[in-house]
Amino acid sequence: MKLLHTSDWHLGRFFHNVSLLDDQRIVLAQITAYAVEHKVDSVLIAGDIFDRAIPPAPAIALLDETLHELTQVHDIPVILISGNHDSAERLAFGARQLANQNLHIMHSLEDSHQAIMLTAEGEKGQETAAIYGIPYHTPEAVRALYDEPVKTFDAAHTLLVNRIIECPSNADFNVLLSHCFVDGAEACDSERPLAIGGIDRVSASPMTTFDYVALGHLHGQQKRGYEHIRYSGSPMQYSFSEEHHNKSATLVTLTQDKPAEITLLPLKPLKRMRSIRGTLDELITQATHDPHSDDFLAITLTDKHAILDAMSKLRAHYPNVLQLEKDYLHIAHQTDKTKNTATAIQKDEQAMFGDFFQEITGEPLDASQKKYLQTLLNDLHQQTSEETQ
Repeated sequence: MKLLHTSDWHLGRFFHNVSLLDDQRIVLAQITAYAVEHKVDSVLIAGDIFDRAIPPAPAIALLDETLHELTQVHDIPVILISGNHDSAERLAFGARQLANQNLHIMHSLEDSHQAIMLTAEGEKGQETAAIYGIPYHTPEAVRALYDEPVKTFDAAHTLLVNRIIECPSNADFNVLLSHCFVDGAEACDSERPLAIGGIDRVSASPMTTFDYVALGHLHGQQKRGYEHIRYSGSPMQYSFSEEHHNKSATLVTLTQDKPAEITLLPLKPLKRMRSIRGTLDELITQATHDPHSDDFLAITLTDKHAILDAMSKLRAHYPNVLQLEKDYLHIAHQTDKTKNTATAIQKDEQAMFGDFFQEITGEPLDASQKKYLQTLLNDLHQQTSEETQ
């Protein structure tokens, strides 16, 4: 039996006020193509389908297109759970009717012990898989539902996992989807914390009895303690902290009496997240030889002087610069901490205005202009000091 595990689509996401929907469309098309190519028996989506509880209409349309392509055009069942970014109730609209159309939306904690049954032809004849789903949940929700004294995410998650294990199926394979933060996993900047101070972590050990565990929430592809307990990761990069991630969908092949076979199917984005640094002139020259100059970029300028409208100059060559930092702005932080801070700031102001003046006129400040500027700055700082007393 073959399953395709993916998660954290975050449809409708904006990054630095730029919509990622066109980029998401590209990677979802690749996921669909992999599902068809490998003739999978189901696609498993482990939560965070949307980026927010009330997603924009184009994001809903993209999900509808993708699910229609999988479930109706190619007759591939899709099983998904809600994540912490989703509104479980909104995501589950029409779930009972859609279950008859190859789409299974597992959003209810109360029904998390109820399996979706899959049937496929295997090496030894017809095989069955019981697919269970634990959507994102808080300890408070579990405590209220079951009247159990659970106070932590780990206790709540363990209760739900044990509830499934206590109702064994007769299936050849048992598979769990869960949207959670397994202890020891590697996080990145684009993930919304489930709780403060690490109390959102859950243990992997209660899940070891399943033949495969499809995790969602963390954006980096990784296994957690055991080869068959895995995060598929997000299908594309959602922050510059992910620039070295190689995104993929996870193909899982289940064979009786054998461990799950894992194959990572690479996903190629329309644009990657990249960080580059150098002087303005170096970067502009480099852009002419950069085949990926339209990537989403975080740029650090190393010029020692101020540059007028650096962002516009860079975007003429790199159209998707989203973040710009300038090394010279950190000069004040690099000065000797024993020096007077106000004096250091005044020096920076003089230097920055000098750079600005030269950028505009093409000539440096002469001695008389520097003297006048220093007098003006001193007067302004004296006036500010008097007003705050």
